[in-house]
Amino acid sequence: MTTTPQQAAQVVQPDGRVELVDRNVIANSPYTNEDLAPVPIERRTWTTYNYAALWIGMAHNIPSYLLASGLIAFGMNWVQAFVTITLGNLLVLVPMLLNSHAGTKYGIPFPVFARAFYGIRGANLPALLRAFIACGWFGIQTWIGGSGIHVIAGKIFGDSWTNATELGGRPWTLWASFALFWVIQIVIIWRGMDMVRRFENWAAPFVIVVAVALLIWIVSKAGGLGPILSQPSALGWGSGFWKVFFPSLMGMIAFWSTLSLNMPDFTRFGAGQRQQIVGQLLGLPTTMSFFALLSIIITSGTAVIYGVPIWDPIELANKFDNTLVVVLALVTVLVATVSVNVAANVVSPSYDFSNAWPKLISFRTGGLITGVLGVLIQPWRLLENPGWYIFVWLQSYGGLLGAIAGVLVAGYWVSARTTLALPDLYLRQGRYWFTAGFNWRALLATGVGMLLAVGGAYSNPGAGPFPADGLIPLLKPLYDYSWAVGLVASFLTFVVLSRPAPRREPASQLATASTI
Repeated sequence: MTTTPQQAAQVVQPDGRVELVDRNVIANSPYTNEDLAPVPIERRTWTTYNYAALWIGMAHNIPSYLLASGLIAFGMNWVQAFVTITLGNLLVLVPMLLNSHAGTKYGIPFPVFARAFYGIRGANLPALLRAFIACGWFGIQTWIGGSGIHVIAGKIFGDSWTNATELGGRPWTLWASFALFWVIQIVIIWRGMDMVRRFENWAAPFVIVVAVALLIWIVSKAGGLGPILSQPSALGWGSGFWKVFFPSLMGMIAFWSTLSLNMPDFTRFGAGQRQQIVGQLLGLPTTMSFFALLSIIITSGTAVIYGVPIWDPIELANKFDNTLVVVLALVTVLVATVSVNVAANVVSPSYDFSNAWPKLISFRTGGLITGVLGVLIQPWRLLENPGWYIFVWLQSYGGLLGAIAGVLVAGYWVSARTTLALPDLYLRQGRYWFTAGFNWRALLATGVGMLLAVGGAYSNPGAGPFPADGLIPLLKPLYDYSWAVGLVASFLTFVVLSRPAPRREPASQLATASTI
């Protein structure tokens, strides 16, 4: 039995994980660097707790709080909002776990995984799209964190800080707080992935404890859970609810659709498949559901206490009279924000930008690029109202990323049957070079999924940038299901395009058969 060059260059461990026999095989390739190369087995040490803590840290953040509180602001009651968020997280967990498998098995990050189906050069399409969306999220989270610093400093320094001279329509002190928070995060990512892991391990339990304390305060202030949970739904359970439910569900899925693509960036460090699967099962759906319930009760409680639902926790914290309570609440906001921002919105684009130019852009340089673009995207505009946040920002990019997820799942589980030639992911002469580095099948399938998912993007008059009858009116009904449409359409298209051609017998054999 002969051994192929690909099989000789990689070794399979007893637990199924694969590593290179000799890393020199890819050392001189222009498509690799130290950050993109497969992680050696001895460095794949992340445990179940590491993955659970990672998700606890990422789920307990202000944008995920705003998901739940935004649904309350739109008129849902606590049951409707809780069901919508929980279902969304269970659905997005499916492609997330499917794509995580490759990271653990081969020790590769998301952009290198994408090379197996898009081509070594073509992988830059999904990688850079994911990176630019992460830049938007980095900016949003950094603006939130900077706002928290601004409020804390205002409690300490008084009106001279809060009502400082305006610059661009906002106090210059707010811009300074934004800049300070930006620097804090860049310093953490500059220290590398081990620093990220250590930060997540202690940040997660800290955020939970303080969030529960805030919940207890709100329930006590509102006179118990009864007045909070009895808040009626402004939408009812009829057509008014379902009209909001499906776009909201797609928004909930889109929130973590970014991680459904790039979880290999983290699972590549896993000690085994069981560790990453169990860790994610324990971390994502349970934590998001718990945090959503906490956010829902708190926001509903503000409606009882203040007469209107306050969906922004920084605004809520600023209403407290006790300065120590305000500072503690907002320090928690800062820790939670750094926790998710560094892990979810800097790690991935750092690899993605590095993949575009491996010999020039390192993981650290990619993180710096992310930070700069996160400012240029002007995140403060995306947070001006919940409609833009959920139905424009989340829903539109969710459809785009759903189309990429469909190709990756179809390629890895249906076409490749989870078997990849590890060295070929880095070599121009390998099987993943396709045509000039691009696989037209993956690109076409992605285009079909994206067109169907977001081609009909629409906004209610005055509530967004899209026309009321949709960009392409015929596709408008599909936009309410953008992520699901993108995923299913690209999955099916790629499977059809990637079917092996029917085997044809040589002409000489056909001629022989005809004479029998």
